[in-house]
Amino acid sequence: MINKHLRVVLAEDSVVLRDGMVELLGVRGCEVVATAGTAAELLSAVVEHRPHVAVVDIRMPPTHTDEGIRAAVEIRAKAPEVGILVFSQHVETAWASRLLAGGAAGIGYLLKERVARTSEFVDALHRVAGGGTALDPEVVTQLMRGGPRSPVGTLTPREREVLELMAQGHSNRSIAALLAVSERAVEKHVAAVFTKFGLRATDTDNRRVKAVLTYLGESGSRSVTGAPAARR
Repeated sequence: MINKHLRVVLAEDSVVLRDGMVELLGVRGCEVVATAGTAAELLSAVVEHRPHVAVVDIRMPPTHTDEGIRAAVEIRAKAPEVGILVFSQHVETAWASRLLAGGAAGIGYLLKERVARTSEFVDALHRVAGGGTALDPEVVTQLMRGGPRSPVGTLTPREREVLELMAQGHSNRSIAALLAVSERAVEKHVAAVFTKFGLRATDTDNRRVKAVLTYLGESGSRSVTGAPAARR
C-alpha cells in the first residue's frame, strides 16, 4: 500500500507536535483528514472520516494516563477495518496486550523516539494500513520478557498454520472454518502451541497474545516490521 494515497486521523494533544506530524505526513504523500486533541474527538473523527489508519498517542487529556489506548481499543472493536498505530514514551505492556488480543493484523505500537525517525514512521503507517503489523522492538522485548526463545521451529506445519491465523485475529471457530476441521481439533493445536512455547495459564498472562508475539518475533519483528495479514 506504500504507493497509494493514505488517509490518516491523528490524535495528539500537543499542538506543536501535532502540527509537525501533519506537515511531515503531508510531505510524504499522506492526507491527514482530521486531527484530535482528545480521545472523544478521535472517536468522532474516525466515525466521520473512516481513515485508512488512526495514529494515537496513548496518554491524552484529561488525565494523561490511558485515554488514547482506551480509544484505540474501542476503534479496534467498532471499526476493525481501520488500522491503528499507537505511540508512547514508554511501553505500556498491559494495554499493548489488550490491543493485540484481537489479533496483530493492522496494529502498530511505536515508541516516540521511533516516530521521530520519519522513514520508519511512514513505513509503519503504510504497513498497518495495509493489514500488517508494526511493533517497536522494545515492545516485543518487554511483552515477551521471561518467555521462550525461538520455539516456532518446533511446531508442526498444521500448528504453525493455526498460529498464523491466530496472528491475523481469527478465533478458534473461525480457524476451524477456514481449515475445514473441527473446533475441537483447533483447540488441540492451540494447546500444543502453548505447551511448546512454555506458556502456562496464569491470571496475568494472555497466552494467545504471547504466542502471536513469539510468531511475529520469529518472522522478523526484531525491527519495526510485520508480515501483512488479512484482517477480518
